[in-house]
Amino acid sequence: MAYVITEPCIGTKDKSCVDVCPVDCIHGEDEDKQLFIDPEVCIDCGACVSACPVEAIYADSDVPDKWKSFIDVNATYYKS
Repeated sequence: MAYVITEPCIGTKDKSCVDVCPVDCIHGEDEDKQLFIDPEVCIDCGACVSACPVEAIYADSDVPDKWKSFIDVNATYYKS
């Protein structure tokens, strides 16, 4: 299981989650609309979940149906 950043991050990009991640798996360039979690590096510690001020981060198995597409969005970001 990995964690996924979903729609509430778009336009917010608060980097509190980046600061608490022990494996530096959360990234995003200035031009990106949101931050992304690398599913290959994420160790499933969950530290980012409570750090997110807009409640945008979920375990991949708990992502609400309306935001399921963000599972692929996060994974695809790291394939390019």
